[in-house]
Amino acid sequence: MAWINRFWNLLHRDRLSRDLDEELQFHLDARTRANLQAGMSPEASQYDARKQFGNAVLAKERAREVNTLASLETLGQDLRYAIRSLGRSPGFLSIAVAAMALGTGANTAVFTVVNGVLLRSLPFPQPDRLFLISYKPQHTPFETGPGLADQHYLEFAKQNRAFESIATFGESGVTLTGAGDAVRLPAASVTSGFFRVLGVSPAMGRAFVPAEEKRASSVAVLSDQLWRSRFGGDRDILGKTITLDGGRATVIGVMPDGFAFPRNVELWLPLEVGGDPGNSYFRTVIGRLGPSVSLQQARAQFETFAQQLPLGAGANRSDMTAQVLPLKDLLVGNVRKLLLVFMGAVAFVLLIACANVANLLLMRGASRRQEIAVRSALGARRGRLIRQLLTESVMVSLTGAAAGILLAVVGVPALLALAPTGSVPRMEEIHIDGWVLAFALGLGGFTGIVFGLVPALQATGRELRDFLNQNSRTSAGRRDRVLSVMVVAEIALALVLLTGAGLMMKSFLRMRSVDPGFRSDHVLTLTVDLPESTYATATAMERFHERLLGKLSNVPGVLAAGAVNWLPLSPFLIRGDFGLDGGQRIPRDYLADKPAVSADYFRVMGISTLEGRGFTEQDNHDAPGVAVISRSVARTLWPGRDAVGKRLTLEDNPKPEDWLTIVGVVDDVRQAGMTAEPHAAIYQPYQQVTRPFFLSHMTFVVRTAADPVSVSAAMRQALAGVDRNQPVDSIAAMTDLVDATTAEPRFQARLISIFSLLALLLAALGIYGVLAYAVTERTREIGIRMALGAEKSDITRMVLKRSLLLATAGAAIGIAGALMVTRVLEKFLFDVKPTDPATFAVVAALLGAIALLAGWLPARRASAVDPLMALRSE
Repeated sequence: MAWINRFWNLLHRDRLSRDLDEELQFHLDARTRANLQAGMSPEASQYDARKQFGNAVLAKERAREVNTLASLETLGQDLRYAIRSLGRSPGFLSIAVAAMALGTGANTAVFTVVNGVLLRSLPFPQPDRLFLISYKPQHTPFETGPGLADQHYLEFAKQNRAFESIATFGESGVTLTGAGDAVRLPAASVTSGFFRVLGVSPAMGRAFVPAEEKRASSVAVLSDQLWRSRFGGDRDILGKTITLDGGRATVIGVMPDGFAFPRNVELWLPLEVGGDPGNSYFRTVIGRLGPSVSLQQARAQFETFAQQLPLGAGANRSDMTAQVLPLKDLLVGNVRKLLLVFMGAVAFVLLIACANVANLLLMRGASRRQEIAVRSALGARRGRLIRQLLTESVMVSLTGAAAGILLAVVGVPALLALAPTGSVPRMEEIHIDGWVLAFALGLGGFTGIVFGLVPALQATGRELRDFLNQNSRTSAGRRDRVLSVMVVAEIALALVLLTGAGLMMKSFLRMRSVDPGFRSDHVLTLTVDLPESTYATATAMERFHERLLGKLSNVPGVLAAGAVNWLPLSPFLIRGDFGLDGGQRIPRDYLADKPAVSADYFRVMGISTLEGRGFTEQDNHDAPGVAVISRSVARTLWPGRDAVGKRLTLEDNPKPEDWLTIVGVVDDVRQAGMTAEPHAAIYQPYQQVTRPFFLSHMTFVVRTAADPVSVSAAMRQALAGVDRNQPVDSIAAMTDLVDATTAEPRFQARLISIFSLLALLLAALGIYGVLAYAVTERTREIGIRMALGAEKSDITRMVLKRSLLLATAGAAIGIAGALMVTRVLEKFLFDVKPTDPATFAVVAALLGAIALLAGWLPARRASAVDPLMALRSE
């Protein structure tokens, strides 16, 4: 009830004021009458009454505070006064808002990405109950995500008590024909519980049933996008057959719009999981926790289960890790650390912006000393003055935050455009929403209070009395020290960011200078995946490759054509062990890539032949088996000896015809990426390969006389001439593929550099502002120095010396901070240490040069002071 009365009084302030006036006058009159009855004169009676009640205005204010929501009323007064005060200083307002807009805008843009990728829930019912189930070796030659071996999945499915449903799936590609041009589609093979685990049902039709987890069951579920783009949104699609990889499949369902899990999948097929102990497939396994099961209970149960599983030959249980992870990790696990690094970088930019604005407020407070001192002398309490100054700083910060939101609206699309294709997951979830706006405004309000508090305390402290006593030298010195500390902090923060940018840029440049072992110029690649239903044998696949190579060799502008099953720098390869003739031992865990190539492959790719020869057209299935090895294999197995003529086999139990004679040694190639060490490789002529899965995926490479892109259309026509139902999986210039391997490091270095340049600009402005203010404050001192004989060069050196001292102090602190902070970048660096001395030295020198440049204008202005005018102005 009391609050209701106070709110009523707030709405009727005029009436309340009249009532207070009448009540005060009543008490004054009563006291005056009492004095008159006691024999006092009328003048003395009135004086005594006024003395008894004190300041009537103050009494009214106290009564109003008791009877109204005074804080709301005074807040309105503070806001109106702040608007008028800031409006009288447009220069200060513009600079402060611009600094805060840069800091807040950068943070808001990066937070928008973090919110969409890391914080936003997955678009499934109760996403917090969805988890990945994994039991796999920690150290393997192959990079795989969380998962279970097929036989372990089947066993867990029998014993599972923690999850109400589980499922496993694998990603692949399928060729769709008969619905427009042949096209290669991203697909997922899933067990029947897949959609049930995710809690999503088809918008039309049904999901898979357990009986359809058989290869004989040719059914498919379409994505909404595929249904509309390829089948025109046909409402009668259910029950119709489509052609996938040359076989027929019946459409049984269409998923809701927007559903494309796990990664932009357009088609789902049933998966048969084999329990063969020799099956070494690791697939992703997902599960939905039971209603009454906690995550801790599920982990404990799964770890107990995992400890009881039998291991394969050579497996070490201590190297196996049982994990139950959030499903979101499947999508964002690799990018999480990078986004957090970016958040840290823009936080540094914001801190520098805040320090800049704090310095501006300190200088503004110094220029308002008389105003604040007079208000204090007239009775304004220090708390009220601080509140007024904080209101101004928060208004500046919130205005900067609003401008920062506008920058983020433009910056987020630009940020995503800079990112390499596929490097940022969940891009459809990245947009500015209520949480982002709340973050930006909350950040603005918080920073407004934090960076405005020190200037407010400084402006309302003891210096007010010093100012009224005409003794402001002490307070000016104290304020000057605070300004210097802020600038030193800005320089230190900027140095940390610049050092990180320098390390990443140096890493990127070294990555670009790596020799991949082949020549990428004037090479165009075309990749195909042959379906088993059409090309069931290795012989059929060889015929296809021979025909296509023949057509590609005759394309105008093509100098030579070759083929390889796993192209260098591609994400996939075949790798394994092998045996040597005569029982020669191989180093433990020594594996080799096993590419199958055509005769002209080495010539097309510019891979140097170091010993012996390459393959020829005569190295076919009728000729003895041959192999070409890479230099690292020759050096490891036959150091200082000739490897040509030695024999090896790729089979576990070789027959006489399985032994291959080494006919040549070629240079090492960086198969797995520019940052990975060159792999050992054993090449075979594809015409001697008898396993279909070695030949189903093939990339054709051509070397051209002119721009390779100019022959792309002719290459497509050549493929159509061999099999019009075979789509192109991809076609790209080899230079683009090489660039793609460094695209992420380039993006990382570029983004960190942008943030660092913002930080450097703000730090330079901070140095300039402090030195310019110092010159203004010390005009009289400079005039005296010049009157006593100081030269202009002496004054210039004095100002530049202070600039250099600030930069040196900031650099010393920044180097110490960078030595600790840049260690988080170690994962993203190639051939560069986080403590690289050259980078630290260059960055420190750059900051010193920027500091001297920022101090040059204030130094020139100081040297131009007229001693006579300076002394007269005092």
